[in-house]
Amino acid sequence: MWAVSTLTMLVLAGILPDFRLQSANGESATHIAVTAAFGAGAFGVLSALVWPLLVRLLLLVPALVLGLLVFVLNGSLLLVALRLNPSSSAEAAPETAVVVAAVMSAVASATGAALAVRDDDAYRRRLYRLADRRRRRLPPSPSAPGTVFLQLDGVGHDVLLAAVGKGLLPTVARWLEGSHRLTPWRTDWSSQTGASQLGILHGSNHDVPAFRWYEKDSREVMVCNRPTSAAELQRRAVEHTGDGGLLTADGASRGNLFSGGADEQALVLSIATRRRGRDNRSRAGYFAYFSDPANAVRTAMSFVAEVGREMGESTRARVRRQRPRVARGGLYPFVRAFATVVERDVVVAAVMGDMLAGRTAVYADLVAYDEVAHHSGPASRDAEKVLGRLDRALALIANVAEHAPRPYRIVVLSDHGQSPGETFRARYGLGLGELVRAGCGLPVPRKVQRTHSGAEARAAVRAALRRPVEEGGEQHRPSRRRSEPLVLASGNLGLVSFPDVPHRMTKEEIDARHPALLTTLANHPGIGFLLVRSEEHGGVVLGAYGAEIPLGRLGDGPGPLEAFGPGAADAVRRTHSFPHTADIMVNSFHDPADGEVLAFEEQIGSHGGLGGAQGRPFLLSPVALSEPVEDGRDIVGAEHVHRVLRRWLREADGPQVPVTDEGEQERAA
Repeated sequence: MWAVSTLTMLVLAGILPDFRLQSANGESATHIAVTAAFGAGAFGVLSALVWPLLVRLLLLVPALVLGLLVFVLNGSLLLVALRLNPSSSAEAAPETAVVVAAVMSAVASATGAALAVRDDDAYRRRLYRLADRRRRRLPPSPSAPGTVFLQLDGVGHDVLLAAVGKGLLPTVARWLEGSHRLTPWRTDWSSQTGASQLGILHGSNHDVPAFRWYEKDSREVMVCNRPTSAAELQRRAVEHTGDGGLLTADGASRGNLFSGGADEQALVLSIATRRRGRDNRSRAGYFAYFSDPANAVRTAMSFVAEVGREMGESTRARVRRQRPRVARGGLYPFVRAFATVVERDVVVAAVMGDMLAGRTAVYADLVAYDEVAHHSGPASRDAEKVLGRLDRALALIANVAEHAPRPYRIVVLSDHGQSPGETFRARYGLGLGELVRAGCGLPVPRKVQRTHSGAEARAAVRAALRRPVEEGGEQHRPSRRRSEPLVLASGNLGLVSFPDVPHRMTKEEIDARHPALLTTLANHPGIGFLLVRSEEHGGVVLGAYGAEIPLGRLGDGPGPLEAFGPGAADAVRRTHSFPHTADIMVNSFHDPADGEVLAFEEQIGSHGGLGGAQGRPFLLSPVALSEPVEDGRDIVGAEHVHRVLRRWLREADGPQVPVTDEGEQERAA
């Protein structure tokens, strides 16, 4: 590696005009070679010893800013390395030093990987640098298997099978041939990461009706990817279940909205607003990853390439006038690059470190596919490329498992799928908010704001930049006018609340205040059905042509829910029981023939309500574990998934998750 770095420095000195290894009068080739060798060696030593110290001194710098500082700091180390040789006349302009240092770090990383590829011992030593060094002082890891749960955010069951059929997922295909089994499961009505992951990690997603909703008692809008809301939802779940979560026994939570009770947490949103301390390391994973300059340079280069790739794909879509299509300008290319490159690399590195440290249970979320599918479409070429890169990440983690101090069982799962379709606004020329205002007899502004996307990756970017609030606070302040409705969107699920009424309004009260509202919504061709509370029936589902079915008589047969498939009635009934369900719950139209829905947000791949692939995620588990379900029954709801994962952890014969079968049965009931 030293020789290759020396050669790289000589080549760059011959190419770059502002970088030289000799004086103006010229020097012998031997002297130049010695200067290059000394400079390359000094740079390598400084990178190994000084760089981690610099990163530790910059813990207060936001993660993305640190990513930019990588090049400046690397260039500074090179300038120092060149000055250490007293007999050298080498010099470089500061901006040139940044380029030289970046190239040398990238070449060193590639060389190290190439040299280690056929040497298991060298590969193992390289991977061990990612492990938490404090774990080396602990007793040896137990022989019982550990478990790694990898969540591929937004990848539906059918999308996974289609990708395997196309050869996009060779690692998954190999597992399906013998070592793993694939099981679909059905989400709750709120088919989004906040509800699903809370249920999976903490065993309860009670009273999470959507991605965002208004709570009348506190006069607050809860948003699942807002750190303050995530912390409160986690607190409520722990209070509801009586235990800390899935990962309470020697667990690690990486890149998630919630901690799952893990004692090791990095990139976890629910702790992002706390002051940094022993129990709060929400962003520590970024610094652990960037402490290796080769990692930082490689990821930064991939980040730039991904930004360029998104700009090219977006331009291609506009030129071809593809439909459906949403705007992909502004900061989106950088958000996408963060999700598909930075977040993926950091989370994968953290998982590898956890495995090499011998942790009992690890749960990590990879949001790359979900972010791209929202804007490019679930079955787009763009999204398929992301799936291919995620498969390579799975292969790397499986490779690391072979070098871990204990055996590991790798479980891959998703929290929801995505349903395609154009936006409600694109098809009808107005958004749900404007339709509600029209139904209330209120003026509809000619120029309206577009609904913010609820994509999960944006929360990770905000937390990394230390700007944790999901949206401008003023946007969700309820109007002081008596009849002003508050309309919120969660994919193809809409929520209408009247903040001036302290309780959940009934159908009779809504009709008395706005006689045309419910009829306007229920008969609109873009609306599938409504859920409202009724004084007479307790709750009713409203559909087109005056359809009104009490929840007690609601089934999966003919009626407004027929197009949404089996289980829709139970999901609606469960949401109706939540204390913070909105005055009017609105689910968009769904076409069973093509699986399309109409998103109330600016997304052409959406999730959050009922309809299509969004409600059919998957569970890919080793055959060494017990069957997820017996007698051909379905896994229904995230809380059911939680119970399955708990059972698998108990089967490992390692440190036990503190829960009894009786407790599980009570919660299931």
